[in-house]
Amino acid sequence: MNRFEVSNDPDFALRLDLLKTAWHEADAVIIGAGSGLSTAAGFTYAGERFERYFSDFAATYGIRDMYSGGFYPFASLEEYWAYWSRFITVNRYHDVPKPVYADLLKLVAGKDYFVITTNVDHCFQKAGFARERLFYTQGDYSLFQCSVPCRQETFDNEAVVRAMVERQEHMRIPTELVPSCPYCGRPMTMNLRCDDTFVEDEGWHKAAERYDDFLRTRVRAERKVLFLELGVGGNTPVIIKYPFWQMTASSTDAVYACSNLGEANCPADIRRQSICINADIGDVLARLR
Repeated sequence: MNRFEVSNDPDFALRLDLLKTAWHEADAVIIGAGSGLSTAAGFTYAGERFERYFSDFAATYGIRDMYSGGFYPFASLEEYWAYWSRFITVNRYHDVPKPVYADLLKLVAGKDYFVITTNVDHCFQKAGFARERLFYTQGDYSLFQCSVPCRQETFDNEAVVRAMVERQEHMRIPTELVPSCPYCGRPMTMNLRCDDTFVEDEGWHKAAERYDDFLRTRVRAERKVLFLELGVGGNTPVIIKYPFWQMTASSTDAVYACSNLGEANCPADIRRQSICINADIGDVLARLR
């Protein structure tokens, strides 16, 4: 049996040892992170954390978790931004409760690495990861954009969001705090990829270029690469999961490792190059250290 063929082995310790070996032998590590990583770090969108910050919205609007609340058809922009300002504050400007990102940062110390993520909470940057090694593909909770949009530009929102939270009453913000585009006057919206109005600004394109350059100089140059996928589910597999599988299949020296509680798997054609760990990501990273 090839040393990486572990998909049917229930022994967690064995899989972890294989991952440690792959980590130390890798010339470069490409980390692909999904929402499961932030969930493991304590950024949960339901349960006690939702009740702590949104019990009034739950009682008034029947909202049952933070994610679904983001799609609620609020009757006014004052209500909409009351909800979203709280959402942004607790999921972007609060620190994560658990040291998952800190553990991962310690792991990559001294490694040639790059991070591509669909997360929009910027936990990597807050943990201290080098900004030039990060590509946030789906946006950022700390950025506004024109809802049209009239141009490919984003705007920092921290100051106005904190004012919205501080001054809101009865789940409404003052009308004068409702954000509008400084160019066309239309309403602002979040810089989150949900349709074809998503703004890919200059920073987004520079990060995309750095990621492509990393792939070109490591993967395409046939260096020994570890593709480490953390918490990526099936919602947007074309961004991280499928490319990781394809690049692993194209290189005999590549290793694909996946840690995701309940969703750790790989296709049969790369099974002999894969390490799938069906366990809590925080536990995996803490033990990997």
